[in-house]
Amino acid sequence: MPDTVIATTTSVSVGYDLLTPLLKLIFGGNGIFSSISLEGVMSFTHTLWGIFIILSYLISFLLLYLYIYSSIHKSKLEEIQSERLRAGEHAFASAHKGVSQSDRLAELHAHIDSDNPSDWKLGLIEADIILDEVLKQKGYAGTSLGERLRSISPTTIASLDDAWQAHKVRNQIAHGGPDFVLTHKLAHETIVQYERVFKELGVI
Repeated sequence: MPDTVIATTTSVSVGYDLLTPLLKLIFGGNGIFSSISLEGVMSFTHTLWGIFIILSYLISFLLLYLYIYSSIHKSKLEEIQSERLRAGEHAFASAHKGVSQSDRLAELHAHIDSDNPSDWKLGLIEADIILDEVLKQKGYAGTSLGERLRSISPTTIASLDDAWQAHKVRNQIAHGGPDFVLTHKLAHETIVQYERVFKELGVI
C-alpha cells in the first residue's frame, strides 16, 4: 500500500502593517487632519501660486527698472568722463604749445615713473596727443588719430602696429573710466611703444 502524503499550509507573518493605522490616524474620522478637505488644500495651494506669480512679476519689473537705470547712469558717466578727457587733452595741448618735444617727453616719463596710477593714465593720454600732433604735422589725413592711423600703410611706418596698440590702451583709459585698471607694467610697455613710433617719426 503506497504512502499517503498529506499537504498542510502554514501561515507565516512577514511583517507588521504600519501604514494603515498611520493613515487612519491622520485622515480618519478622529484624525489629526480630518477637518481639512482636499478642496481646501487645493484652494490654499492655488492662492499661494497666485501670490508667487504676482511677486515674480513685481521682482522682474524691479530688476528690469534697475538694469535700465544703471545703463542710463553708466552712459551718462561715460559721457561726462569723455568730455573731461577731451577738455584735459585740449588743455594739455594749449599749455604745451611752443614747448619743446624733449620737455614734453620728459614730462611723460615723470608721469609714468610716478607711484600714482592716475599719473600713468595722464602720461599715456599726453603721449597720444603728441603722436596725433606729429602725424597731423606730417600731413596724414583724418579728423582723429584713429583715422590718421588707418590712412597709413605699414610699409610707410614700420612701427604702425606699436602706434595702434598704444592707441588702443589710450582708448581703454578714455572709455573704461575708473573701471579700467592700468598696471604699472602695462603703462611702461605702452610708453615704450609710443617711443618707438616717436623715434621713427623723428620726434626723439
